[in-house]
Amino acid sequence: MTEHLTVDGGTIAYEVTGDGPLVVLAHGMGDSREAYRFVAPPLVAAGYRVAAVDLRGCGESSARWPSYSRTDIAHDLLAVIRHLGGPAVLVGHSISGGAATIAAAEAPDLVTGLVELAPFTRKQSIRLGDLRVARYRRGMARLLGTGLLGSVRLWRGYLEVAYPGRKPADWTARTARIDAMMREPGRMRAMRKMGQSAPVDAGAQLPNVRCPVLVVEGTLDPDWVDPRAEGEAIVAALPPGLGRLDIIEGAGHYPHVQYPDEVTSLVLTFLRTTAHA
Repeated sequence: MTEHLTVDGGTIAYEVTGDGPLVVLAHGMGDSREAYRFVAPPLVAAGYRVAAVDLRGCGESSARWPSYSRTDIAHDLLAVIRHLGGPAVLVGHSISGGAATIAAAEAPDLVTGLVELAPFTRKQSIRLGDLRVARYRRGMARLLGTGLLGSVRLWRGYLEVAYPGRKPADWTARTARIDAMMREPGRMRAMRKMGQSAPVDAGAQLPNVRCPVLVVEGTLDPDWVDPRAEGEAIVAALPPGLGRLDIIEGAGHYPHVQYPDEVTSLVLTFLRTTAHA
């Protein structure tokens, strides 16, 4: 059942299932909490209370907000954790990986562990030589086109690149729902604003994180020329000994949807042995 939390600027939609230590799931831009449809049930079955959140501008949350930065998203997630009586382990994908970093640094009493899936947590730059990598070139062209033109068709094209090879069984139905969501008033604007929000606020907070962090990257993620190197750089920017990187062979930018069993196994091991959730 969808619940709503009123915060400064709008309402955040979320859904809670299960009982036990709290795990909060936050998706990437242009998506909704359905992104965790394959991960949430086994976490609940393992004895966790799972809150899947729609980011501001996405899903069933309010569409129009003054801004859509990682810091804004972090404050929304912390509001949900407070409301649900945290602390929590926070799982963030893409832009929410950066937001999770900020949340953990700002409120160490509320965040006991971080899982960052293909996170945008550091400042990025495009170099001419990077465009020689075909998957990166194809992904960036569609992302930049979506941002410039506000095109749902180009966003759908990006998703085709971001899910290389393996597609989930419900791919056709799920992408149709994403298309419909992105055509709702204000949704494309929200995603474009997120895309324009540089992750410098998240990168600045990496040294201030105090809880364990698991970073998960896919080898075929089109958002980076070298996904492993990006993950290693995030771990290196954290305080020594806090971060760990795991790589999923063949995964693109959505490892939790393409390879949910592998991601769930990594998350459960992290929860049981590192985050003490």
